[in-house]
Amino acid sequence: MIESLITYRGEVLPQWTDYNGHLRDAFYLLIFSYATDGFMDLIGLDTAGREASGHSLFTLECHLNFLHEAKQGEAFEVRTQLLGHDHKRLHLYHSLHRADAGTELAANEQMLLHVAVAGPKSTPFGEGTAQCLATVAQRQKDMAPPRWAGRVIALP
Repeated sequence: MIESLITYRGEVLPQWTDYNGHLRDAFYLLIFSYATDGFMDLIGLDTAGREASGHSLFTLECHLNFLHEAKQGEAFEVRTQLLGHDHKRLHLYHSLHRADAGTELAANEQMLLHVAVAGPKSTPFGEGTAQCLATVAQRQKDMAPPRWAGRVIALP
């Protein structure tokens, strides 16, 4: 079975919780931001890669779905699926899961742009990063589309 990548693991910290001991809305996005950093590390855009190339990823858009509450002290992991990419952009799907039961707690879909930071200006991925993306895409090509991807906010 094809699996998404685990790009971040942690525990819900006390300073991230509200008066009910639940993870605050903003910290779900922080966790997903750390998972994006983890994905960047996997494709050669880690600290050394960014410094050497002068390139990074900027977030263009993100959607966040809250599915279940996460509680203080709870261990979690973020699983990441590459939904698509072209020569400058990535379409990622992150899902936050309880580490013990695997229950999906939240979903996050992101569109990211590869940028030459000095500009800043969009720029094509370097050869090494493009190859890493192709490898991830090939490994994940048979994964089912995520349930929460592509959603639009609207009243029925």
